[in-house]
Amino acid sequence: MAMDVDEFRAAVNILVQDMKNDAEDLHEVHLELQELFRHFRATGMPVPEDLLALERQLETTVEKLKHETSP
Repeated sequence: MAMDVDEFRAAVNILVQDMKNDAEDLHEVHLELQELFRHFRATGMPVPEDLLALERQLETTVEKLKHETSP
C-alpha cells in the first residue's frame, strides 16, 4: 500500500527527531531517510520540494562528516 503525503511527512518528521535526539546515528538516520524517499518515489508520487531540500542538506552534512572523520 502506498503512503500518502501526510504519512510520508510524518515518517520524515520521526527520522528528523531521531537525528536531533542522537546525532551519533546521523548516518543511520540518513540511510533510513534515503530508503523512505526511494519508497515514496517508487509509488510515482512527487517528493515535496521542502523534503527534497532536507534530503540534499542531509547528504551534504553526512559527506562533510565523512571527510572530517576520515584519516
